[in-house]
Amino acid sequence: MQTSPVTDVNYEQDLHEWIKAEKAAIELIHIIGTLWFDKSVELVIFRNQTVDRSASQILNLIQYAKEIVKKPITIFDALAIAKELNSVDLAPSRLDLGRLAHEWLNEKEKHGTVSKFIGVTLKDFIGKEKRSLVPKDVVLYGFGRIGRILARELIIQAGKGEQLRLRAIVTRDKSDEDIIKRADLLRTDSVHGPFPGTIIEDLPNRALIINGHTVHMISAKNAEDIDYTKYGINDALVIDNTGVARDREGLSKHLLAKGVDKVLLTAPGKGDIPNVVYGINQAQHNKDEKIFSAASCTTNAIVPVLAVINNTLGIERGHLETIHSYTNDQNLLDNYHKKYRRGRSAALNMVITETGADKAVSKALPELSGKITGNAVRVPTPDVSLAILNLTLTKATNKEAVNEILKEAALKGNLVEQIQYSYSNELVSTDLVGNSCASIVDSPATIVSKDGKTAVLYVWYDNEYGYSRQVMRFAKYLANVIRLTYY
Repeated sequence: MQTSPVTDVNYEQDLHEWIKAEKAAIELIHIIGTLWFDKSVELVIFRNQTVDRSASQILNLIQYAKEIVKKPITIFDALAIAKELNSVDLAPSRLDLGRLAHEWLNEKEKHGTVSKFIGVTLKDFIGKEKRSLVPKDVVLYGFGRIGRILARELIIQAGKGEQLRLRAIVTRDKSDEDIIKRADLLRTDSVHGPFPGTIIEDLPNRALIINGHTVHMISAKNAEDIDYTKYGINDALVIDNTGVARDREGLSKHLLAKGVDKVLLTAPGKGDIPNVVYGINQAQHNKDEKIFSAASCTTNAIVPVLAVINNTLGIERGHLETIHSYTNDQNLLDNYHKKYRRGRSAALNMVITETGADKAVSKALPELSGKITGNAVRVPTPDVSLAILNLTLTKATNKEAVNEILKEAALKGNLVEQIQYSYSNELVSTDLVGNSCASIVDSPATIVSKDGKTAVLYVWYDNEYGYSRQVMRFAKYLANVIRLTYY
């Protein structure tokens, strides 16, 4: 059967429009790179990274922005704004192109031109003395799952090198073969895919050259014995990924090494170590403190959501059940383990075990102390977990109101980097591998009882990558290299 001429015309027209959009996306990518490498200005789209993204990925983010704010945002709006941003003298900053495009559509008649809109909206970012950022040396102590993701992100986010600089990785490895194996593990990852860059082994100097960054591979048995200054490393932030020491006595050994300023533990700290969920309680610590914990992945996932609900509806009590991917702490096949049930094969079983996240909530949100109980079920998936929050509320509500509260928190306010709002009815765990947010609210799954007093919230989180991004945010805060932001 012969194709209708009308159909042919529509097909050609749609294809032509798509090609125009792709060309605009390619032009936008060039501007994104120029801003990033020349001015330390990072453009995001509703917190989604745009640096090192393809044209199709950029167009997909524009579509996401259009759906999340219910406005006809186009790639051409984003491109016009980006061009204007590139033409003005901006301070080092992180700017949400999605929000700017949304506001431009709302205020177009008021301002008339994109130039005037940007001049008014970002007046505090333009034409003033640029904020001086002093780069911070970073040492990764340990190089397991979290350590390798942090290494990737430290390199990817380096830009002009004005924030965090990965200078060294410490392991107990001694041979050249060990360095080669470490490099291979960094290049490829069964969960997170290949590293988008180059890694060269410099064996004579016991270093890795990662996207042009020289990273020393230091072999050490004891943290206190290392002299980082021999490698040109000074006042470094040591990020301890081993979890071997979690108390002040053990972690203080890092401070005995030459060239160390602060220590950040990527596990829950014990005793009086400040456990911090970035976005919630990072400012609530002694300014002279040198040792910090970034808490756990689950704590980082639930605390932002609990804070929002408690501040709006009030929480009388609640229970957390985290459906958690298995970790290296479990056995691949049945074998002895110091903890009950974790000795059974992680790849074959759902395993009931404990979580410390319920107790950790009280450190970040003291007002919920004693109100939250918790448990965990480890399941045979390698990454991405799900926290189920069953909450008894102070104020009666309904599903629509709860979801609107969480959507508002995801788009505005102090927790936009921590909370993402999903409206997808098809969301599953693999969709969220590599998601940078600490908490992804699954809005279609929200349940509220008929009397409005009980709410069940489903909160996803990439327990590796999302947590690592929280560690990065806190590390930048400790290093005092946080740029201006417009979200």
